[in-house]
Amino acid sequence: MDPETRKKLPRIFFFLAAIILLVKVVRDNNEAVVLNQVTGQTMGSIPYVIKYRTRGEIDYKDQIDSTLVAFNQSLSTYIPDSEISRFNSNDTLVYVSELFYPVLNKSREVFTKTSGSFDPTIGPLVNAWGFGPMGRKEDLDTSDVSQLLNFVGFDKVVFNSEYAVKSSGMYLDFSAIAKGYAIDCIAKFLESKDVGHYMIEIGGEVRTKGTNDKDRIWSIGIEDPLVEMNEQKLMAIVQLDSRSVATSGNYRNYYEVDGQLFAHIIDPRTGFTTNRNILSASVFAPDCMTADAYATAFMVLGVEGSLEICQQDPTLDALLIFRNEEGKIENIMTDGIAKSVMMQ
Repeated sequence: MDPETRKKLPRIFFFLAAIILLVKVVRDNNEAVVLNQVTGQTMGSIPYVIKYRTRGEIDYKDQIDSTLVAFNQSLSTYIPDSEISRFNSNDTLVYVSELFYPVLNKSREVFTKTSGSFDPTIGPLVNAWGFGPMGRKEDLDTSDVSQLLNFVGFDKVVFNSEYAVKSSGMYLDFSAIAKGYAIDCIAKFLESKDVGHYMIEIGGEVRTKGTNDKDRIWSIGIEDPLVEMNEQKLMAIVQLDSRSVATSGNYRNYYEVDGQLFAHIIDPRTGFTTNRNILSASVFAPDCMTADAYATAFMVLGVEGSLEICQQDPTLDALLIFRNEEGKIENIMTDGIAKSVMMQ
């Protein structure tokens, strides 16, 4: 090989590599954008639906299910050897997963900002009032509630980035924040795969990013709080622009004794079920764990207290459904979502 040809070889190889790269880019750009859909169940029998856009069909169901299994193994109170079950049994936990510390942090944040209206240590009261797996206590009275309040209070949980400690007898339950947190975990996975357009829904809580397959902002339905369990009727349709929404309500989970209704929303500060006129609270936030926690807190705070929280935090919005003094159904929403909500 003569010297002149040898000098040209690097340029030839570079030229060939550039052609191969160009062919790959053109092929990838020409590949059709597909709206993938994955469905299943998690946290027992809670359904999930996940839609995401990719170039070409890509099935992430196995990875999504693995993410949810790991989530439950950390935070499900129904799994005897989960992290939270071991914490509830032993009062001290050295974290095994990366999931536990963030939910403790978020819980402390919302607990503080809502003056204790959101509290994951409320488990003993939930069980005592008959909304847990142990059934209803027939003779529950003020002294019973006062005694149980000794085991309630998230400010009694001490934790850092490595371990957590609680008082003996306290019981943590993150069910009021778990669905939102699981959604955020799936969103993190999808974004690690460079998925920029998705809709994740678990049991009615939703997080979106980007647009749907028609290049439009995702339209999300919010259920009417007055329909029966087996009915499906929308109260509103929301254009959810790269945001999350979670809804909590009083309207289905209750029982009646001697004409008095006992709703499943319990005020952690008093230990008693709430008699607020609020029927449902839909909260909008950048992440779904935050939206989920505040939706629960707003059911305790009522309309005025909820709106006050939203005024203090510009990242939060709310759509609240309530009965007015005449017993008529009304709704009120914050300015940040007013243009995105269409009532049905």
